[in-house]
Amino acid sequence: MSSDVDGPVFDFHARLAPVPGALERLLDVHDRCGIGAAAVSAGGSIDLLRLSRQLVHGGHVTTDPDNDAVLRACAGSSGRLLPFYFANPHRDPEHYRQRAARFVGLELSPAVHGVRLDDPRTTALTSVAEAAGQPVYVVCLARPGCGVTDLVALAERFPRVTFVLGHSGIGNIDYYGVDLIAPAANIHLETSGGYTSVVRAAIDRLGPHRVLFGSEHPLQHPDAELAKFRALDLPAADWRQIAWDNAHRLLKGNGDDPHHHAPTDAGGLVEPRGTGAASGGPAGRPAGTGGSVAVLRGPVRGDGRSPGQG
Repeated sequence: MSSDVDGPVFDFHARLAPVPGALERLLDVHDRCGIGAAAVSAGGSIDLLRLSRQLVHGGHVTTDPDNDAVLRACAGSSGRLLPFYFANPHRDPEHYRQRAARFVGLELSPAVHGVRLDDPRTTALTSVAEAAGQPVYVVCLARPGCGVTDLVALAERFPRVTFVLGHSGIGNIDYYGVDLIAPAANIHLETSGGYTSVVRAAIDRLGPHRVLFGSEHPLQHPDAELAKFRALDLPAADWRQIAWDNAHRLLKGNGDDPHHHAPTDAGGLVEPRGTGAASGGPAGRPAGTGGSVAVLRGPVRGDGRSPGQG
């Protein structure tokens, strides 16, 4: 990507946990990185040391992520943050069904809750997302029933649902995962965590229309993820798709109604005005975007933060 390319940036995967000041910290980091909007999921539902042990040895938790804190934070973000429902598959899916209209997507993490992608509980939650017209973000891991192959099988069962393979697949060098999802047109890839070469492979194999920029903030600083795209030297049109257009399409629907997938009470997607420092991009260090966004749906109030996980 040439050094003069910029444009709006949407972070498709950040986290918030219910601690004071989280909203302000996240927005400040995004301002300094030139990120105008983000999709956020609940963090803090599992200790990071325990999570890292689970990734190696197995195990799970049954605790509920604090989705209400995410709703409050998004409502207080002036439309810059959109809430994902981080599902606990150990809970009745009716809980998600009754609240789906307040969120823009569903997250499933076998790494946290230990429920396989071929489990009836996963099927039930995915059915709710399908009825709500929402994408499903999935964190895969190298465990029976939880891998990328299992995600592909789930996507085949739900061809009308758009799935997002989180964190560039399993580990940071998952070329195999990219290859597995390539024939599955309803699976996109979110780029946080993967090596630059894997991101390049995903763009080449899937096309830029199936790749989404994400940071996994606060576990990863957005600048570290943006640096990968600076190094890739992408055409401006490809970066625009990855950094904004694909998220805009997935979270606002494919029809003419721009608020098709917008939540009813938690703010909505924003479009940064202008270009250069105000709208951000991987080419430079913008001064901030806090005053440079046009809210497409009205905000309410809230707070929250994440130590990150999953």
